[in-house]
Amino acid sequence: MVTGAAGFIGGRIVAQLREMGIETVAVDAMIAEAHGADASTPSDVIRADVTDVDSIAEHLDGVDVVCHQAAMVGMGVTLSDAPLYARHNDLGTAALLAAMHRVGCRRLVLASSMVVYGSGRLRTEDGQPVESPPARDPDRTRLGDFEYHTADGRSISWELTDEDAPLRPTSLYAASKVAQEHYARAWSVATGGSVVALRYHNVYGPGMPRDTPYAGVASIFRSRLASGRAPLVFEDGGQMRDFVHVDDVAAANLAAIDSHTAGFSALNVCSGRPITIGEVAEILARQIDGPAPVITGELRPGDIRHIVADPARARDVLGFTAQVSPEDGLAEFATAPLRAAAR
Repeated sequence: MVTGAAGFIGGRIVAQLREMGIETVAVDAMIAEAHGADASTPSDVIRADVTDVDSIAEHLDGVDVVCHQAAMVGMGVTLSDAPLYARHNDLGTAALLAAMHRVGCRRLVLASSMVVYGSGRLRTEDGQPVESPPARDPDRTRLGDFEYHTADGRSISWELTDEDAPLRPTSLYAASKVAQEHYARAWSVATGGSVVALRYHNVYGPGMPRDTPYAGVASIFRSRLASGRAPLVFEDGGQMRDFVHVDDVAAANLAAIDSHTAGFSALNVCSGRPITIGEVAEILARQIDGPAPVITGELRPGDIRHIVADPARARDVLGFTAQVSPEDGLAEFATAPLRAAAR
């Protein structure tokens, strides 16, 4: 079973599974925030809400493994979004696990996210680990220095974030993804079931949603360029991220579905090729000969300066290595079809 099967990532996973001849039950609640209020359910997808234990249990008959992609995504717009995240992500996962326990399905692949790490691994210039980044100095940011600094003025830089890094959510979405992992881990301990939690980094690719406050930054840049406007890049554009193509994300899910891990495992799903937000905007603009990105110099409250993943564990556990480089994938994405906005 694939939940969230009509979504950006779920749809790609379903397509790849069916191409391989794997019998797949595709379910999606078709929530308005993701698909629009008037969206019709695809003919090969069952409309079902993962928060409905009875309904999901009925569709789990004969299912060996669940690939759980259904979620409310994005950083949220205001705190009033909190109940949406709690319902679709936290309650949805808890109800799905209850349904799996009812029917005896003992294998789960869970869509998690890099956001569980907050700012990830940080270290001072003299090599000291930093447990939590300090607030950025307004005097420094006004002068264009957006990096973190210690109280005594030492600069703080990023390093690769592995799966053992502390979980420090800083948004509603992040809090809900941490909760999903905790529910899944507890279920694994209680039932002896297997869980592979895939912590996606910045996913992009054809079919990505556009023109929505819940979309990723690559989609937002694309939408501005498509309307002839320059991409707006916050801070100085030097924020470091890992952008991973949706085809690679689907491949990671197929590898997890085919794996035979025991207990709970969390794995980064990333390209392994860090890139700055400014470079992402430049690649997209250059590919379509659009207006050059505008560096705003603005700092948004709660934004993370850098978060870059260590890809080693997914390679070792699943044999997964991303195949699409950010440069090639983003160049393709610049003109790829996007999903219509949810309205």
